[in-house]
Amino acid sequence: MSSLILASTSRYRRELLTRLGIAFECASPAIIEVQHGGELPLENCRRLALEKANDVARRNPNSVVIGSDQVLDLDGEALSKPGDHATAFAQLKRCQGRKLICYTALAVVAPGQAPKIDVVPTTIAYRSLPDAELEAYLAREKPYDAAGSVKVETSGIALLSSITSDDPTAIIGLPLIRLVDFLRELRELRELRVLGA
Repeated sequence: MSSLILASTSRYRRELLTRLGIAFECASPAIIEVQHGGELPLENCRRLALEKANDVARRNPNSVVIGSDQVLDLDGEALSKPGDHATAFAQLKRCQGRKLICYTALAVVAPGQAPKIDVVPTTIAYRSLPDAELEAYLAREKPYDAAGSVKVETSGIALLSSITSDDPTAIIGLPLIRLVDFLRELRELRELRVLGA
């Protein structure tokens, strides 16, 4: 049975993967997360998810490695983690009253197999809110590690008027429905145990 590694230090992704009830470890990928010139947001998160998985897989060649990345598409610009208050506020202001697509990419790298990769889109509609409400949200949640500055698993949900996706876990950072598909396929190939099967 292959060991399973999540190529992420994100507590949100770790908490999501814990839902599946399978043993895994976490490892930090050593890559630079930037959008290349001319690269569309969907391509950006797809590339980064695969780079994360490949980086950790190189150091753990006998493991199955899960990589994931998330970006918000704002007119072709990839909005990812803001990192600080000023950037987060600017992101929220730019998104007010708009519908955007949040792309969550998933890559699974297993020994001797071609990488499995997919991107799950989620359409999110932002409310138009006063600056004071945005500032209060930022002060309370400090969502500087969340793509587009919205933590939907906390009070950030109040910033949105709708979320549309085939997988509700994708918006939090790890599309579990697609991941289970990939892991079930790998069970047949690598005898990886999924959900105790």
